[in-house]
Amino acid sequence: MADPSSMSPQEMSAEIGRLRALLTQCRAGVADCGMAVELKDELLRETRETVGLVNVIVENSPAVVFRRRSDSPHQLVYISENLSRWGYSAAEFLSGGRIFEEIVHPDDRARVRDEIEECRKRNAEEYAQEYRIVTADGEIRWVSDKTSVVRDEAGRRIYNQGVLVDFTESKRAQEALAASEFKFRRTIEGAAEGYLLMDRDLVVREVNDAYCRMLGFDCEDLVGRRLRDFATLEYQRFLESNSEAPRDGAQRRFEGAMGHRDGHMVPVLVNANVLLDADGGFLGHVAFVADLTEQKKALNLAAEVQKGLLPRNAPRISGLDVAGRSVPSELTGGDYFDYFEEPDPDRPILSVTVGDISGHGVDAALLMTTARGFLRMRAGQPGNPGQIVTEMNRHLAEDLYGSGRFMTLFFLRLDPAGAKAQWVRAGHDPALIYCPVHDVFTVLGTDAGLPLGVLRDTRYREESGDLLPGQIIAIGTDGIWEARNADGEMFGKARFKAILRQQAGNDAQAILDAVFEAVRCFVGEAGVADDVTLVVIKYGGTS
Repeated sequence: MADPSSMSPQEMSAEIGRLRALLTQCRAGVADCGMAVELKDELLRETRETVGLVNVIVENSPAVVFRRRSDSPHQLVYISENLSRWGYSAAEFLSGGRIFEEIVHPDDRARVRDEIEECRKRNAEEYAQEYRIVTADGEIRWVSDKTSVVRDEAGRRIYNQGVLVDFTESKRAQEALAASEFKFRRTIEGAAEGYLLMDRDLVVREVNDAYCRMLGFDCEDLVGRRLRDFATLEYQRFLESNSEAPRDGAQRRFEGAMGHRDGHMVPVLVNANVLLDADGGFLGHVAFVADLTEQKKALNLAAEVQKGLLPRNAPRISGLDVAGRSVPSELTGGDYFDYFEEPDPDRPILSVTVGDISGHGVDAALLMTTARGFLRMRAGQPGNPGQIVTEMNRHLAEDLYGSGRFMTLFFLRLDPAGAKAQWVRAGHDPALIYCPVHDVFTVLGTDAGLPLGVLRDTRYREESGDLLPGQIIAIGTDGIWEARNADGEMFGKARFKAILRQQAGNDAQAILDAVFEAVRCFVGEAGVADDVTLVVIKYGGTS
């Protein structure tokens, strides 16, 4: 006989049946052959010991072993005592005082009965069921029932025997996992954002309805295709260069454009990550994709509005040649320049201002618009540059309080007839002056001053100086000299000065164009990271 400790509950049940049959044979043998009494007694003793050992193992196992008559499904001929774990005794079932079906959950009884009957009709030798039972104290437990048929020597079905294993905790874990997966699926399917899961080669394996609607395709059109099949050329290049995603779980956020089924481009914002299992193994690339079409429309409109707020034409004042331009790093920006002409025709005065709101983007553009509105209103009233900037600071400090934002500003007032200049520097880089006659660079603004919006009661004072014929005044923002190329090298003020020197013989517009072209070529495909603004003024030129 095999080691009982290594037997399965079903094998133990079969062995018990075999030993009982052996006992019967032994008793018959004793009656028929008195000469072998001692031998058979020894065999009986050994058999009883083995059965006892098997019973001990069964009663201490997690499985409940049972045997019932095939011709009477409710008549149990054996059930292990470890049934007590559910609050019942084996005796009440073996005596007929209770039938097993009574402890099956009411909602499962009909199904269990029908499954057993179906297996009987099919003459199945083995079958498995899962159902709920109700313990003596009312607790509901899930059991796995694996039953097999026992036949006599003539092949007649005499018993059904098997094991019951309580797998409630596993079932609860499965149900919790299924509920979690269901909630996840409902969340993904109901999300307004597109969702897709890709393999290592960026082949789409799963998508949700939102992503399909975004591109106008059915799920079947997208699954199995590479993401690049629907991307613009620029976006394809980005995907190829980033296909080897970081393994540290860091999220990647980027913009791109995808091709819609009808041919138009859909701007998208992608939040992507690498999905890893508990051991760090790769599961896939996962991405959530937002359609930026409406946001882009709004931004384009905002950019058009902001562009309309900047001067359309340079002022035409005798003795001054002026050109200005502002290019945001995004659709909208926080840089600002403007011109203010005083209405005295006999002595034309031009004020030029260049400002830079900290940061860039929509929020900076909104603050710039606020600053522009107040400055235009205040510049049209009497007052010197120091008074104008002081009152502007008081106004901005109230608007920017607690935001961490500020604005740098350079305000320059020019009197070409009197060859005089007045200026205020509020935290901005000083204006750069180049004199081609002496080939000398100087700066306007020895007093840096605080940026606007930092301290409400700050008072600003103007400085003044003379204008010399041929001088070139350049007022820019740090987006010029702090522009970086792909190697991280800055454009720098030395290059800026070199262009002013090289272009000094040209008009203000040509100088301006040369600076912007030099910056564009320098940064290359890296693009500018900050807004770029510049005003160039040649004194002594004609307008």
